[in-house]
Amino acid sequence: MRPPLHKPDIKLAYEVLGTSYGGWPLLTNETPSTPLIYSFGVGEDVSFDLKAIEKIGAIVHAFDPTPRSCRWIARQLLPPSFHFHPVGLASEDGEAEFFAPEVDAYVSFSAQPAPKSAPELAIRAPVQRLSTIIENLGNGLPDVLKMDIEGFEYEVLDDLIAGTLRPAQLLVEFHHRMYDIPNERTIEQIERLRGAGYLIFYISESGHEYGLVHQSAVLT
Repeated sequence: MRPPLHKPDIKLAYEVLGTSYGGWPLLTNETPSTPLIYSFGVGEDVSFDLKAIEKIGAIVHAFDPTPRSCRWIARQLLPPSFHFHPVGLASEDGEAEFFAPEVDAYVSFSAQPAPKSAPELAIRAPVQRLSTIIENLGNGLPDVLKMDIEGFEYEVLDDLIAGTLRPAQLLVEFHHRMYDIPNERTIEQIERLRGAGYLIFYISESGHEYGLVHQSAVLT
């Protein structure tokens, strides 16, 4: 295991919801009752989403445009508070290319091809900006924005920072050291997020999953 690129900026109480594979942290005291959660990158694990619904009455809108994830979701028995949308998150509206995983047993398609992936298995799927999704759904700014979107996170976060939308909590898997993404890209991204008012409250043992909170949610 390599050491994480960062350390938390602020110490806050959080609880990890979900399985060891699909779990994410939520701030215990800063999350409102019945929060609105946007969960991008479903794959085949919605344990975080279901636990948030069960434990704090969350309303979850989950998103994933890849065929395997859509087929998996169609086979699940899900509660009424879980809403699925077969669309991805990007910095522009339209379509994006998703590259197949290099191992058939893996589920995550990515923004960049893995070293042993087959380029001919890439697909094109619909994507939208966060602002477009919020406008189309009409349910307001999410309290929690979770992104496990396999390399798309950097451009999405740049688009977020350039605008005025500031979800209180950001849960992001950064893919440095994967898909030929250098450490520097995550280091620079975190500096831009800090400049936009976000503070790190959580980093996973792997050093890829980050929990960030906007200072307006904790410094009032």
